[in-house]
Amino acid sequence: MLPFLKKKPITGYPKSFAKQLIWRIMLRMLIIMILPVFLLFWLTYGVVTIGALGIGDRVLKGEKEEVRRIASDLYMAANNIRPFIEEDLDKPDKMYDIMNQTLKLNPYMRSCGIYFIESYFPQKGRLFAPYASRRDSVIMESQDACDQGNDYVKAEWFKEAVSSKEGYWAKPFLDNDSAQSPLVSYLLPIHDRQHRTVAVLGVDLSLSWLNEKIQPYTFIQHQDEIWNPEYQIYYYMTDSAGTVLIHPDTRRLVIENIKSYMTNEADNALGHLTINDSKQDQIVLDGENVFINTQSVKHTDWYISIVIPKFFIHTAGFIVAGIAITFILIGLLVVYFFGRKSIKKAVRPLNQLATTADEVAKGNFKTELPELESHDEIHLLRDSFEEMQLSLTQYIEQLQTTTAQKATMESELNIAHNIQMSMLPKTFPPYPQRSDVDIYGMLAPARAVGGDLFDFYIRDEHLFFCIGDVSGKGIPASLVMAVTRSLFRNISAHISEPAAIVSSINEALVDSNDTGMFVTLFVGVLDLKTGRLLYCNGGHNPPLLISDKVVEMTCDPNLVVGVMPGFTFVAEEITLSHGTTVFLFTDGLNEAENAALSQFGDKRIHDVATSAVAEHITKPADLVRHMENAVRQFVGTAEQSDDLTMLAIRYY
Repeated sequence: MLPFLKKKPITGYPKSFAKQLIWRIMLRMLIIMILPVFLLFWLTYGVVTIGALGIGDRVLKGEKEEVRRIASDLYMAANNIRPFIEEDLDKPDKMYDIMNQTLKLNPYMRSCGIYFIESYFPQKGRLFAPYASRRDSVIMESQDACDQGNDYVKAEWFKEAVSSKEGYWAKPFLDNDSAQSPLVSYLLPIHDRQHRTVAVLGVDLSLSWLNEKIQPYTFIQHQDEIWNPEYQIYYYMTDSAGTVLIHPDTRRLVIENIKSYMTNEADNALGHLTINDSKQDQIVLDGENVFINTQSVKHTDWYISIVIPKFFIHTAGFIVAGIAITFILIGLLVVYFFGRKSIKKAVRPLNQLATTADEVAKGNFKTELPELESHDEIHLLRDSFEEMQLSLTQYIEQLQTTTAQKATMESELNIAHNIQMSMLPKTFPPYPQRSDVDIYGMLAPARAVGGDLFDFYIRDEHLFFCIGDVSGKGIPASLVMAVTRSLFRNISAHISEPAAIVSSINEALVDSNDTGMFVTLFVGVLDLKTGRLLYCNGGHNPPLLISDKVVEMTCDPNLVVGVMPGFTFVAEEITLSHGTTVFLFTDGLNEAENAALSQFGDKRIHDVATSAVAEHITKPADLVRHMENAVRQFVGTAEQSDDLTMLAIRYY
């Protein structure tokens, strides 16, 4: 080779390759990471949000249980003292002692009282209501609720309690004392020995005290302070109507409804709170976007909620997500600097290996590969190239052998195809000298060779014909087809009865049928002088009779041929009129499938034959081509699924 044609070594390529590689890696990593980082950001934000709401839910459960325990204590206290009251109904003065003792034993109870029906104790006057109340740690004893002019028998709560059979938590109210304390009472009817309701026991719970006990922070707003809900986590509790029982703004207790501070959307969202035990919502409350988690208090119609401003969750979510993204970016920078250095070092041996590989690519499979000192993936690549050289050499040798074998097989298949086609009638019209009959047939195998067959010949002015379909396709079916066609020719040369011909073929096939293959076969014998047609059907599709109309030939289906020895096949008979065409076909016609796996079907065959009558297509060759064009158009580009065979015989 001339010196100026020699290929110069590429000395700077490994360095530039390493640089390009690391930048491509980083660029792709950045592109690929955009979506994961975006998803990570919102996933982290979502996890923080869910976590915060989950923590709020667990905290709220604790406060709910605290409220339930307090309510349960008052409920139990009322039910425990009811037997003592009912036992001493004849001792009115003792009622004061019972009330005082009850108040002493129940630190959560703000006050309690027994409200008797009108004139129950005549000596005590029209109304009698022993009452005890707590002021801080002082218990005021021996009070009568009627001393302040409280005509309680006219109150709705008393009427409702008297008519009630069981105790219940009444609607919250403001006490009539000077402090106007917000209270909620558990009312329990008292019965005499005749089971008549004679009084109502009421135990009171101070909502102000409960509010201070439940609220998580010391930001309870009193009468002279302005409520500021911004950036505050707090609780509120309502009854089923939405009346405020607990709230940081004490001015709202009892006298206001929580729904008046919510948006309409939130009001609708809270419409199921009387049904669900727990519910989370994003709403606008007091002009602030907040998350609320609401849970029902067992055995009451109260609902306690924790309010978490979105500001807290958003801030925490953005901080955590931002930290995660920052670490990812730092990790990418570390990958860049260390990856760049490692790649530059790793690709240095590739130049020498690439030069040798180039020779291998030119077909020099025996070119020696360089020896490498490294024991990494590049060394593995070098060994792989060496194995590739050996594999390519062996593969080319095997390919040459396989190609030769394939060519031989294709040649043999072509020969088999030609042999099979030569066994079928191929000259049309077959009897040009005759004016009493015209015949045309065609067979299109789905593979090089197939299992369909048709045949016909004239003996003693009788036309012997058959059409059949062997189960399966390919070479096995073609062998059975050849045997069946030979049996038809040999047997019909001596027997003229179609049923006897089919029976003889059946016995011959059954005797040597180790593979379980079978044949659907239709055999007919047409008397060309009279038009009398004897036929026997062995499980094949019934032919069509085409004249001025199209009808399906009546056929006993019998059994397929080659399955059961000794089966009695039944022959049938019709007489063909002048110009009648017998159209026979295999299931490759009616079961032809298009790309949508829809079949051509018997109805389309009938419709195409009818259109041929309308178009005055009378010659068998034209009829078969007309049907073939219709089925090819229906199948379109779909692969042929089965052998297609048609045979048309027109009798004059």
